[in-house]
Amino acid sequence: MGQILLIRHGETAWSAARRHTSYTDLDLTEEGRRQASALRTLLTGRPFAAVLASPRRRALCTADLAGLTVDEVDEDLTEWNYGAYEGRTTADIHDERPDWNIWTDGCPGGESPAQVGGRLDRVLTRAAGHLDRGDVALVAHAHSLRVAGARWIGLSPTDGGRLRLDTATVSVLGHEHGRQVILRWNHPPPGGAATW
Repeated sequence: MGQILLIRHGETAWSAARRHTSYTDLDLTEEGRRQASALRTLLTGRPFAAVLASPRRRALCTADLAGLTVDEVDEDLTEWNYGAYEGRTTADIHDERPDWNIWTDGCPGGESPAQVGGRLDRVLTRAAGHLDRGDVALVAHAHSLRVAGARWIGLSPTDGGRLRLDTATVSVLGHEHGRQVILRWNHPPPGGAATW
């Protein structure tokens, strides 16, 4: 049985500034391009039954620089729609709404945790359909992949808030004793900034 690799895109100007980025289609920074290229070391020689990616440039460029050939561009892999909070930082939002938490409140004019969870459930179902043929890579964004990790192990979308995910990292979902588990989380490529 194959594994599902969750690959977060490399750094963008907005991710470096901690600005919420969903539908704004940004390119990678030079550092983001270096990060994405470094992922190649982790992924080279690993055959994939399928590679699915968000349609955003930052995800597609990361896949390309990491040496992956995208089989399917999947709208369900887009980032959480931040609606009115697009481009804003959490600190800025807290100036107006001190108790706001994306993981419980969602975003005005954007998506709720349940809506994001529904999209990622569909992605995981499609990905699981390929696992009998090998590994599947999902190249996408921080919040959407955090929700995917939580949903894989039977938690609510809200619990994705407990799974930190840095740029240009690989996380691995798989099985142990017939149960869906997280095998590895937030793993940087060699030369990447370790988070543990």
